[in-house]
Amino acid sequence: MTAQSPRSPGVSVSSAAENYRRPLAVVTTLFFMWGFLTCLNDILVPHLKSIFDLSYAKVMLIQFTFFSAYFFFSIPAAKIVDWIGYQRTMVVGLLVMGAGAFLFVPAAIVPSYPLFLTALIVLAAGITMLQVAANPYVIVLGKPETASSRLNLTQAFNSLGTTIAPKIGGLLILSAAPLAMEQIHKLSPAALQAYRIQEAASVKVPYIIIGVALVLLAIVIGVSKLPKIGSAEHRLGEKVGDSIWKHPNLVLGAVGIFTYVGAEVSIGSFLVNYFSQPDIAGLSPKDAAGYVSFYWGGAMVGRFIGSALLQKIRTGHLLGVCAIGTASLVTISMLTSGHVAMWSILAVGFFNSIMFPSIFTLGVAELGPLTGDGSGLLNMAIVGGAIVPELQGLVADRIGIHHAFFLPVICYLFILYYALVGSKPNSERAAQR
Repeated sequence: MTAQSPRSPGVSVSSAAENYRRPLAVVTTLFFMWGFLTCLNDILVPHLKSIFDLSYAKVMLIQFTFFSAYFFFSIPAAKIVDWIGYQRTMVVGLLVMGAGAFLFVPAAIVPSYPLFLTALIVLAAGITMLQVAANPYVIVLGKPETASSRLNLTQAFNSLGTTIAPKIGGLLILSAAPLAMEQIHKLSPAALQAYRIQEAASVKVPYIIIGVALVLLAIVIGVSKLPKIGSAEHRLGEKVGDSIWKHPNLVLGAVGIFTYVGAEVSIGSFLVNYFSQPDIAGLSPKDAAGYVSFYWGGAMVGRFIGSALLQKIRTGHLLGVCAIGTASLVTISMLTSGHVAMWSILAVGFFNSIMFPSIFTLGVAELGPLTGDGSGLLNMAIVGGAIVPELQGLVADRIGIHHAFFLPVICYLFILYYALVGSKPNSERAAQR
């Protein structure tokens, strides 16, 4: 393995002739993979809901379990980055993800909802390691003034994964029409178990293929010669003379990541069930899954466009515009029905596009050697994807899925505040005093 330790000389970031295109392309494959796997959860939600006859609140344990991993594993992952460096952390993360993917096979054979949740948390632990290592690596892999544009570009390929996943997941996992709940309730215990085994079997092949692909990708990353970014690495035991808690843009950025991921995952998780409602579109789960691709596809298109716009427009200003757009579209969907409600909620994906990479870039601004630790804090905040969907599930069980979307609106309003006020780094705050 050619990955360098944090103590090796590495490649100087100050070299003007250094070409970062190849390492950036290699790292971008990671963004695609974790986007694909994260979005497959949107297909698992309706699939496991029908298999195990779950309420909205119980089925949202899928997202709760998956995104809770970010809270528990982000800081340990940041310490691993300090210990073995960015590249080796990416390799370990991929291998952990592969183990999680293979765990879906016994979960489907049993079948067992708790085992599915266990597989998800292992998978998410690996993705957490990738996020902690890859996001800041892309930010510091080039000029600071183009960091936001660069991260948006790589995140666009993350969105490519999220766009493809619903289509593939819908074809492979939701290929058979599930029984209606009334029919499931009439089955004998033996027939019910046989039905669950039959339906759960559709999960095995996709996740076996994914597991093999992840192991192969780990080998590719391991043998690739990626440059070491010494200025953004913090060796274990090294005194820095600064603290992440002294950077309000980071602390408020963590809240911004929490609200953004919470809103994005809440909307994506409910789309299949939302479009199945008679007053929205009345689609079957399989047909509805196809439309979920428009939500994530909009994010992909928006990130490619945003990558270009962010070279000319300040990150905070464009983030504010997108926050206004998302809050407005979700509100329109709540107040309408039919195709207006359907397409307005799908259009949210386009305005979601630049939010995560922009908040992340603004959050780690001016952190220097604390960049890895700051990345750990921001990735902990992805736990919003666990908490907000669960809260929305509880609300949807009581007032209906249509009007439960007021929670994402609240999230987007905080992002608007962060974009305009909370994202200012210490140098800008000091200049205004």
